[in-house]
Amino acid sequence: MSEEELRNVLTELISLPGETEIVEFKEAKNGYDFNKIGKYFSALSNEANLCHKPFAWLVLGVQDNSHQIVGSNFRTGRKDLDSLKAEIAQLTTNKITFIEIHELFTQEGRVIMFQIPAAPIGIPIAFKGHYYGRDGESLSALNVEEFERIRNSIAEDWSALIINTATIDDLDETAINLARQNYITKQHPDKISEIKSWDTVTFLNKAKITIKNRITRTAILLLGKEEATHYLNPSEAKIRWVLKDKNGLERDYSIETTPLLLAVDKVYNKIRNLTYRYIKHGTLFPEEILQYEPYVIREAINNCIAHQDYTKGGVINVIEMEDSLVFTNYGTFIPGNVEKVVKDDAPEEQYRNKFLATAMYNLKMVDTIGSGIKKMFNYQKERFFPLPEYDLSNNKIKVTITGKVLDIDYAKVLAQNSSLSLEEIIMLDKVQKRKRINDDEERHLRSKNLIEGRKPNFFISLKVAQKTFLKADYTKTKGLDNIYYQDLVIKALQQHNNLNRQDIDLLLFSKLPDWMNDKQKKTKITNIIAKLRSTNVIENTGTDVRPNWILK
Repeated sequence: MSEEELRNVLTELISLPGETEIVEFKEAKNGYDFNKIGKYFSALSNEANLCHKPFAWLVLGVQDNSHQIVGSNFRTGRKDLDSLKAEIAQLTTNKITFIEIHELFTQEGRVIMFQIPAAPIGIPIAFKGHYYGRDGESLSALNVEEFERIRNSIAEDWSALIINTATIDDLDETAINLARQNYITKQHPDKISEIKSWDTVTFLNKAKITIKNRITRTAILLLGKEEATHYLNPSEAKIRWVLKDKNGLERDYSIETTPLLLAVDKVYNKIRNLTYRYIKHGTLFPEEILQYEPYVIREAINNCIAHQDYTKGGVINVIEMEDSLVFTNYGTFIPGNVEKVVKDDAPEEQYRNKFLATAMYNLKMVDTIGSGIKKMFNYQKERFFPLPEYDLSNNKIKVTITGKVLDIDYAKVLAQNSSLSLEEIIMLDKVQKRKRINDDEERHLRSKNLIEGRKPNFFISLKVAQKTFLKADYTKTKGLDNIYYQDLVIKALQQHNNLNRQDIDLLLFSKLPDWMNDKQKKTKITNIIAKLRSTNVIENTGTDVRPNWILK
């Protein structure tokens, strides 16, 4: 949005007779509470959905009653301002965050305009687990009626739209033949002769690819000739494969388009599914295995096709790294979170592209009866590889599949311990990857004595470490008793007579837990020195700025 457009928007908002459900003004002359921003994000996002608006506005630097610009000093550094996107995303449903944070400088002062996206169809937005709305101009809890109205809202199915100017001639014959074969093996393997006798129009209607002989967007996506993609403008029907080296530099790429039924195989064949060699461990592991289970690759690509938000005009990406695959598509994750999908293991109640998903199921491309996602998790677990990693931020779905074992002994215990459910393995997988776990997950893992540490720096517990031969890693992560660190300082002073702060930092830094950052380590060392000083073990013969510690 250009500066001129932004000024016009601000003028329009200020000219409103009062605040509305989707506009909120705050003075915020010298700052504004982060939690209030989060609550307003939830409220305004939900209200924008209820008002059928694409976004809402939270404006700082404008008086809420008079609409006078007073200017705001909230986070004056642009980097600090932009960091709010990630901070908010960590605490909202599906990690949804601001469309943009606009900064506008006027004669009266600086104005910050938070552009907040409407809650997606069927998904109310919460902040820190609580759902907010507006009661007139006041912030309040989202009431039950509004919550259900958002949950039960149904968007127009983009994939079911009929293209009146398209005909059967716009479809690819090879794709139609493959579709027919897949339909037979998926739906009616006992009726091969009958289905083969159907003409093309009958087959397409039966497979729910066309509607009453008329060509749909789904038909063009899955079976359309490459030159027929213009029927989908401005939407894109492309899958981009990119190969990157270990430094993240692009080495090769290709772009596949309609018919997407054939494009899946083309992209799959581009991926270098190399042989992965395990370190032999008794007879439990095979000596060789492919980096990626073929089902997992196809399921990930087909999920991107089925759940892409084609109204965004984006391209589906398959990025091949040295030891991982990354799949991305536009659109929010309608089920809400991946853990819910894995736990429920059942068809979703809502689909972004319901007509497309049905056709893809009929053509053996996706599994809507059970959870294809859960199968992906189980395949990775059985191979002792890290579980699929989902990033649902920025209105995109990003799935990372790792093609290597991180720790064979650790994976062996988790995968083969019958007392651990897949849901618990998912939680522990987050801990191993240093990912955030919520309060319920923390309580559950602590109740089973599987983790230790303080939020957010959890680590695998002594119980698991002893079983997985990670005893050394456990001690390194947990750290040692304070007495150990104090003794190191005392022994060093006995050897060298005196130490300055840099000497003590060098002595202890490498001994402190791995999860600590530099700032936390410095604070820990300060506390160790303070303890020795308060117990009259050491004294400072220098200054506060340049201390010189000796034994007392």
